[in-house]
Amino acid sequence: METVRTCIGCRSRAPRSSLLRVVAQQSALVVDPSAILPGRGAWLHPVDECVELAIKRRAFGRALRVEGTLDTATIRVAIH
Repeated sequence: METVRTCIGCRSRAPRSSLLRVVAQQSALVVDPSAILPGRGAWLHPVDECVELAIKRRAFGRALRVEGTLDTATIRVAIH
């Protein structure tokens, strides 16, 4: 049985293999495709709609427990 995670954008549950893991490193978001980077991770669907919803809801900061603004440029590049 595959592990299930919740997308921080649309808040729907999905298998881990269909989601993208993101971690915060030095106030920037980093894509973790192999899910091995240290630290707290957030999961989201690799589609524009979920990324935009997560940014609009400020979900990255809450999910990763990070204060301040996070650079989301790498996430936008990674999904295209």
